[in-house]
Amino acid sequence: MTAPGDRVRSAVEAAYRDEWGQVVATLIAATGDWDLAEDCAQDAFAAALASWPRDGVPRRPGAWLTTAARNRALDRLRRDAAGAAKLRLLAAAAPASPPRRTSPTNGSD
Repeated sequence: MTAPGDRVRSAVEAAYRDEWGQVVATLIAATGDWDLAEDCAQDAFAAALASWPRDGVPRRPGAWLTTAARNRALDRLRRDAAGAAKLRLLAAAAPASPPRRTSPTNGSD
């Protein structure tokens, strides 16, 4: 008899063998960013190890992993876009040129 943790680990290992390429390819197609795709796919597998023991192995592990990875990628893209927008606002609010530094006068002019 196998422990529930062993069943989940086996399911994640099988999903990795069977689904990794498809999950990454789907994310590359959606984002155009290979590194982001791999990072988010890895995050999805880590999330599976955390949630599948509690919630059970989904009927379609590949679909679950693809959805989790895609959501993670969209979150990162949104966060990056928001950060870039805030940087543009800061740059627009900055003075056009730095204030001139005046040297202290020592009375020897």
